[in-house]
Amino acid sequence: MLRALRAEALDLLYVTPERLLSAGFLELLDDVTVALFAIDEAHCVSQWGHDFRPEYVELGRLRGHFPDVPLVGLTATADDQTRSDVRERLGLASAPLYVAGFDRPNIRYLVAEKNKPQVQLAGFLEKWPGEAGIVYCLSRKRVEEVAGRLRSAGIEAAAYHAGLPAQERTRVQEAFQRDELRVVVATVAFGMGIDKSNVRFVVHHDMPKSLESYYQETGRAGRDGLPAEALLLFGLQDAVVARSLIESGENPEQIRVDLHKLNAMVGFAESLGCRRRALLGYFGETLRHDCGNCDVCLDPPEFYDATEEAQKALSCVYRVGQRFGLMHVIDVLRGADSARIRSLGHQRLSTYGLGADRSKDHWAGVFRQLIHRGYLYQDIARYSVLTLTAEAWPLLRGEVSLTLARPRVRALPKVSRKKEGSRSVPAVAGGLDRELFDRLRSLRRRLAEEQGVPAYVVFSDATLEEMTMRRPRTEAELLAVNGVGEKKLERYGSAFLEALRAEDQVTRPLAETGGREGLAFGLDEGRGPLWSEAAASELRERER
Repeated sequence: MLRALRAEALDLLYVTPERLLSAGFLELLDDVTVALFAIDEAHCVSQWGHDFRPEYVELGRLRGHFPDVPLVGLTATADDQTRSDVRERLGLASAPLYVAGFDRPNIRYLVAEKNKPQVQLAGFLEKWPGEAGIVYCLSRKRVEEVAGRLRSAGIEAAAYHAGLPAQERTRVQEAFQRDELRVVVATVAFGMGIDKSNVRFVVHHDMPKSLESYYQETGRAGRDGLPAEALLLFGLQDAVVARSLIESGENPEQIRVDLHKLNAMVGFAESLGCRRRALLGYFGETLRHDCGNCDVCLDPPEFYDATEEAQKALSCVYRVGQRFGLMHVIDVLRGADSARIRSLGHQRLSTYGLGADRSKDHWAGVFRQLIHRGYLYQDIARYSVLTLTAEAWPLLRGEVSLTLARPRVRALPKVSRKKEGSRSVPAVAGGLDRELFDRLRSLRRRLAEEQGVPAYVVFSDATLEEMTMRRPRTEAELLAVNGVGEKKLERYGSAFLEALRAEDQVTRPLAETGGREGLAFGLDEGRGPLWSEAAASELRERER
């Protein structure tokens, strides 16, 4: 590698921060032409990032050492504070900032109260027969337990965590890429660099420590644009364990940041409003309408006129000077008698005790919804203090009203994978010939194995679905399918056209003999499946 680097024969070189900044390596780079430094996972540079790594901070030295070489920082999970910190630490304060949308409308977000999680997980997987997915757990022990239970239930599942031998981790990852393994049960060690387009679901068996982690991990589902689901099993005990681990740290400032992120994660899980609005709002992106494709939108809670309660909450934030966090504001609003409140004189405020008739949990739910809807801003850089946004003032003045959701206990949502009026696209299992779709996937897997590449490299599930729906019969018709280009037509076209034409020969006799037109798989008078490779071959011979 070093020889090729010196000869300037490399187009792209991956290197760790430690190696990059070593004296010998920097001297080597002085003697070659470097076109660009691209820092991936740039949120690791910032203490506000969900995966802060001290060694990344030193990357800011590159600007001084190579002032004329362009530098770019890339990340998929960074809120406003993290983005600002990354720019400052990398010397990019005056550089352009490009922020793409965070919304993944094809992913359905579901949250269920954790109750017999093994039963909940099994029930959820029944919705996705034969489909690939990832189940995340927080500990290696839990990973092994969950994977073992799934295998005992007859589900193709394997464990993946940093404690396994490298050979086993490689085997699991490659089997998953080749569609030979249905479910990977893993810690967060699994997923980086995984570019499998047809992951249909991601389950968080345990609550992640931050919304950034949650967003990054759920984002591994549905990369082909087809419907996918992200299920979070939420239990308060998970939050207690996570808080204990965070508080055992030695850096007080990092503990404060991590606790803020954990609280935001808990707030999302307990949210009574649209999940997508809450998630996007965390990253500074406003969704003006409910998404119609999360558990709250599909099975909405009871709503009530919360205008007066919201005014009390916002007014209390204002009266304490917009300088305090959530729990202190709630204590003032409920009229708590504490030494801190007395020392600050907050018992003399006009809002003191206005909300004494409601529980602390009730007010916490109100405040979370006000944050998610953009009426309040929770500033992580200022000890998570609450401040009013521009949208809060019309509500305070009584110019607008507000409806919020009442708290409730959540079970696993009983929602179908398709709902009229939702923002999701039609599910793979709905509205198309599933048997033909599965046969095309089997063909894709065989071709991928012959070439030693992941199955999605041949064709994505979205392309196979369109083939199933459109049933092209000629090269020109196949080329019109999204995801089929000239090169793929040349490489795979004949095999898929042959499979589709064979399918046509099976369905036509069925229709002519009074069978259900379009049926591609069935039983013929007890003699077994109408479809088989032998039957297809016989039909092709007859056609000749």
